[in-house]
Formats: sequence, C-alpha cells, structure tokens
Amino acid sequence: MANNSSSKPLLFLLTGFPGLEHVHPWIAVPISLMYFIAICGNGTILTIIQAESSLHKPMYLFLAMLAVTDLCLVTTTLPTMLRLFWFNVRAVSFGACATQMFFIHSLSCMESGILLAMAFDRFVAISNPLRYSLVFTGSRIAKTGLLMLLRGVLFVLPTPLLLRLLRYCRANTLSHSFCVHQDMMKLACSDRRVNVIYGLFAVLSTFGIDSLLVLLSYLVIVKTVLNIASGEERLRTLDTCVSHLCAVLIFYIPLIGLTIVHRFGEHASPLVHILMGFTYVLIPPMLNPIVYSIKITQIRQRILKRLQSSTVLCVH
Repeated sequence: MANNSSSKPLLFLLTGFPGLEHVHPWIAVPISLMYFIAICGNGTILTIIQAESSLHKPMYLFLAMLAVTDLCLVTTTLPTMLRLFWFNVRAVSFGACATQMFFIHSLSCMESGILLAMAFDRFVAISNPLRYSLVFTGSRIAKTGLLMLLRGVLFVLPTPLLLRLLRYCRANTLSHSFCVHQDMMKLACSDRRVNVIYGLFAVLSTFGIDSLLVLLSYLVIVKTVLNIASGEERLRTLDTCVSHLCAVLIFYIPLIGLTIVHRFGEHASPLVHILMGFTYVLIPPMLNPIVYSIKITQIRQRILKRLQSSTVLCVH
C-alpha cells in the first residue's frame, strides 16, 4: 500500500479495535451516542446563549467560542470514525488524512487559547472586579477570538506541508481511527528531525505557555480568595471557577496522556493508544456542555425552562 518512489503514501489505514473487527458495529453504538451528546450539548449551549440577551456577557461569550470549537472538533473526526466502525472502511488518502490532522490540531490549539482567555476572565473578575467591564469589552472579546483562530491556523499550517516532504516506505497503518501529526510522522522512513523540532516548538509555544498562564492565573485567584475574611464568601467565589477548572482538566489530561503515549508508549498495548485517542477527541466535547449546564445556574435554568416549554407544547 505504500508508494516507495513517492514522497507520500497512496493511503493510510485507520485502526479500530484489533481483533474485534466483527463487533465494530456494536462498538459504533456508544461512539455514536457520545457524538450525539457532544453535538446536542454544545448546540444547546450555543442556542441558549444566542437567544438570551442577558447571557451576552464575556464569560458566556467565551463559553460560546468553546462550544463552537468543540462542535467543529467532533465534526472533523466524525466521518472517519463512523465510517470505520459502521462500515469497516479503513483507507484514507494522504490529502484527507493531512486535512483532518490540520483541523484536529488547530482546533485543539484554539480550545487551549479559549480556556486561557476564560482563566483570565475569572482572574480579572475576582482580583480586580472594578476593572472587569473595562477590560472585557465587546471588541476585545471579538479580537481575542480572532487571535485564537489565527494562532491555531498559523502554528499548525506548516505541519501538513512538512509531512508532505517526507518519504514513506514503512507500514502505513495508523494507531487511531483519525489522523494526528505524531502518528503520521512515525510512518516516515526519511529524516524527521525538522518535523520533530517544529512539532515540539509549536506545542511549547501554544499548549505549554497556555497551561503555565492558566496555572499562574489560578495561583493569583487562590491568593486573592484567601484574603477574603468570610469563609462563605470564599466558597462562593471559588465556586464561580469550578466549571472552568473542570474544563481545563478535561482538556489537558487527555492531551498530556496522548502525548506521553506517542512519546514513550512504543511498546504499550495498541488498546492504550486507541483509548487515549478516543478520550482526546470525544471526552472534552461531550463533557464540557454537561459540566457548564450543571454548574452555571443561568445556563441550567434556561435549559430547564426550555424543556418545560417543550413538554407543555407536546401535551397540548
């Protein structure tokens, strides 16, 4: 399947659950359910924020950006994932694989930047509330979203171009049911040092800096909260950060896990690679709207209100 005389393979082969191909359609059921929850959950968040003018505030606008990013991410991985598990179609062209890889990494970079912006939102709201409305104006929020979009595109754009320059003459079977840079790069038999160096630079310049700034923001937030005299007020203040902290952990833990597996897990079971891949692309988009719906009272109340209205209409 590999084309030794070309700089790129004719096809890549995606991996489901080796040895369990006969039950792939059954495995596709929970995977499809996870996609359904992610799409409906993020779609509901977007619909409510768009419809309720009282939610047109910085925190909710950043949440809307996060929901859009998660929707795009699940839409990017949905075709190859369901094609593999429902119809056992494993082959994907180099161009399609590189395109999917570009969108997965650029959207992940955007999500990391949005989580950083949300951390800064909480930092300003708690540490300097009098300047909050001055810092987070509508134009600045829009510029932040545009900056995160441009950053994701510009940092990831060189990776498919660098992959195209490599020569592939090894087995062309990927470790996941979708395409990522580390996985595609490992299949090359030519010198990969430029790809490795640029990949490390891009990761440290985006996810590395973002995670450090998020940590720094929360260190200042904790210091500010500890200066509050009332214990009840401390808990109330920290409670406004719980949903964002959950989103940060839900995003970074699978990301770090997948990176460790690709870097140090050459001898690990294929099942470890597969499960970490599923966790990386499915868990954050599925859990983020659930966490925010449970923890943010305004979102929860409007969801319940819409459900009650729908029930009344159905009854009548």
